[in-house]
Amino acid sequence: MKGFDPKFSDPPDYILGITREIWEDRGVDALHRYYAPTVTVRSPDGVVAGNEVVSSATLATLAEFPDRQLLGEDVIWSEDDDGGFLSSHRIFSTATHLGDGAYGPASGARLGYRIIADCACRENQVYDEWLIRDQGAIVRQLGIDPKRFAADQIANEGGVEQAIHPFTPRADRDAMYRGTGNDHEAGRRYAEALRQIMQGRLAVIPEVFDRAVQLELPGGKTGHGWGDADAFWLGLRSALPDASFRIHHQIGRNDAVMAPRAALRWSLDGTHDGWGAFGAPTGASVHVMGLSHAEFGPWGLRREYVLYDETSIWKQILLHTG
Repeated sequence: MKGFDPKFSDPPDYILGITREIWEDRGVDALHRYYAPTVTVRSPDGVVAGNEVVSSATLATLAEFPDRQLLGEDVIWSEDDDGGFLSSHRIFSTATHLGDGAYGPASGARLGYRIIADCACRENQVYDEWLIRDQGAIVRQLGIDPKRFAADQIANEGGVEQAIHPFTPRADRDAMYRGTGNDHEAGRRYAEALRQIMQGRLAVIPEVFDRAVQLELPGGKTGHGWGDADAFWLGLRSALPDASFRIHHQIGRNDAVMAPRAALRWSLDGTHDGWGAFGAPTGASVHVMGLSHAEFGPWGLRREYVLYDETSIWKQILLHTG
């Protein structure tokens, strides 16, 4: 942990520690210590730069969800060549909608949803981040359909001509972090399975996935078994039949008292020309930012956690159709 505060024993301790300090201990000012002044944070909503912007967004979220907890389920990490690391941090967040804000008037609804954040860190600071929260799960628990939420966003932002466009590679900033992860077997195995699925070879699912696989999927949905895995991945792929699939970052790890795990950051870029997870084809150009974790057992991939933001995909579709 060269250059990091000695109170942190390893990368998971750092990531879990600063998350707790900022959110649950109300140390929002600590963002100025732990996030670089020029940090870039990418999410399906778009790109923001600078720790002042991150701090403002954090305060706004706390005002809307003042009792929010961020329960760290796992931190899958790899070292880089600069004495730093990239962590893929999977969180289960609980919160009560107690304040007015981006999700409308306070409803009192109790929420539970996942987040995955890929953070590039060095010298005791996060300097690049890729973040996906399960917006589909959030809005459903507030009684709002994801497509309706996207339509309301467009209206509130001034209509199709003025609405903020979701993240696409064209809108990205150059990343300071240039690593691609590591070559651990668990990461290679999971990456190859997703590549084959995206090429249309769904037969890889019973070859690689445990028959009793547990699936934690966008929208707060849980599935089990080969059939649910097939239905999920086919629903996404069939909606974007010409899409190019890219894996941008790949980590595999073995840690004491834990199963072999993998973390991937990936994307799909294509045209909404097929029936599938997003209804009737519209011809919209769509970018899907994806983050996923996998855990392997004696009979294959036994737990898979996948996140993309349904609302940002619907927003891209609705901005195209008007």
